[in-house]
Amino acid sequence: MEDERERLAAAVPAEVREVCRVLTEAGFQAVTVGGAVRDALLGRPAGDWDVATSAHPDEVIARFPRTIPTGLQHGTVTVMIGRGDRRIGVEVTTFRGEGAYSDARRPDSVTFGVPLDEDLARRDLVVNAIAYDPISGEIHDPFGGRADLEAQILRAVGDPVARFTEDGLRVLRAVRFAATLGFALDPATEAAFAPALPSLRRVSQERVKVELWKLLGAPRPSIGLEIGRRSGVLMTVLPEVAGAADDDWARTVAWVDAAPGVVVRLAALLSLMAEPRGADAVMRRLKTSTEERDQVNRLTEAARQPLAPAAQLRRVLRRLTRAHAPLAVDLWHARDDEGVVLATEARAILARGDALTTAELAIGGADLQSELGMAPGKQMGIVLARLLDDVLDDPRLNERATLLERARALG
Repeated sequence: MEDERERLAAAVPAEVREVCRVLTEAGFQAVTVGGAVRDALLGRPAGDWDVATSAHPDEVIARFPRTIPTGLQHGTVTVMIGRGDRRIGVEVTTFRGEGAYSDARRPDSVTFGVPLDEDLARRDLVVNAIAYDPISGEIHDPFGGRADLEAQILRAVGDPVARFTEDGLRVLRAVRFAATLGFALDPATEAAFAPALPSLRRVSQERVKVELWKLLGAPRPSIGLEIGRRSGVLMTVLPEVAGAADDDWARTVAWVDAAPGVVVRLAALLSLMAEPRGADAVMRRLKTSTEERDQVNRLTEAARQPLAPAAQLRRVLRRLTRAHAPLAVDLWHARDDEGVVLATEARAILARGDALTTAELAIGGADLQSELGMAPGKQMGIVLARLLDDVLDDPRLNERATLLERARALG
């Protein structure tokens, strides 16, 4: 117990402690809650530190000189605290109880003024329902979250079916936490996934995308992907890959684990699709950015690239563009032994600076005009494209005199 308190005391930022001190001295209860408390207890780097308090939002606003009403309807106020570069925003939320989730997203009603334990009872997983008072040093753990951290298990708070059906995204969050923390799922908690899938289908694609990206950013995404596949969660949010043959699935999730970065991992996962170009439809459904969609479309098509002669590989890299080629190299290198060979050759091509576009040829339109009297237009474009085709076959041809001679022959 003492070690836990010392770990938490050392982890809480001074600004968060100050917010709790001001509220405590005003006669309110103020504690840190959620993922930061969980991660600090695990000895992991903690993210954003949130504060929960018995003070109502107007009482929080009255006690700090600078606040932002970020979510008053849900009892949340952001307190700006600190000076200069150390000024940060601390989210402070009033203890609350919640009504039904008729839209499987947000509670229909919120009740302020409930006890701390009731506030913790509305959270998704027991390991996320631990509170720490940085002023008194007291740890509030009404559901046994510290024991679950010790056992490395994830359990839903209260009735798992009720917890997940009221907000379908919690199912995907549980899958993500399993991968992020490397924890097992309590059998009763996983069994509650199936009844909650209709609620998950009602969750906005933007929220699904955020959780998928976090899952793919985990140390071993395969842990969550395996749970998602066997429980029906993946069939709900990413049906294009969930039905893959077992051998293909096992090979691909190992590839996902080995690949660096979310975008590269997603491309590896989407390589399971029967039609790689279908990645565009997936990315549009998930409301991704244009840049993300372009990256994944190109990489998914390149994912199944077989070992190829250098000339063919240069053409593949040309289609990828230099901007995306390094990601493709990372993708291939993580795939298998053949992929390592492919990646090594691709790296050599990029390092040598082999021409991949007409702009990288040793001559350009101005040279064709001044040396050969060729007029700008369609024919000039055809000649440059033919020269690039030759250079893609043999990069040694990319010399000014050689290309001018070949251009003269092409007329």
